[in-house]
Amino acid sequence: MKQSIIHIALVVKDYDEAIHFYTQVLNFDLIEDTYQPEQDKRWVVIAPPNSTGTTILLAKASAPEQETFIGNQAGGRVFLFLSTDDFWRDYNEMTSKGVEFIREPVEQPYGTVAVFKDLYGNLWDLIQLSASHAMVDRTK
Repeated sequence: MKQSIIHIALVVKDYDEAIHFYTQVLNFDLIEDTYQPEQDKRWVVIAPPNSTGTTILLAKASAPEQETFIGNQAGGRVFLFLSTDDFWRDYNEMTSKGVEFIREPVEQPYGTVAVFKDLYGNLWDLIQLSASHAMVDRTK
């Protein structure tokens, strides 16, 4: 059996402001933006540049209950992990674009890491794994 997670839904307040943040500030690619008239919503998929793994589905909150989770989908814990091949390149670019880092970069045995907030307050790790802790290829 082979299975994989293809999308993770991220609840957002507004499609267009979320697309702008992720594509213009974090340099993600907009994979799809399709209107679904039967549900009066959009199917918006983004991914980090050159990524071949899981994508993020930007899901606009459609009820008051969902709105309470915008920016706090993981109860204040780091929610998403953005792996990079050049930590300092991405860290410097993100800070120059106003991204707020709430934990400054640190060198750990597993790599270089810092925690930042997205436009709604969700917490992310920006991480460059050390060679000894590189992601295991689980596709084999």
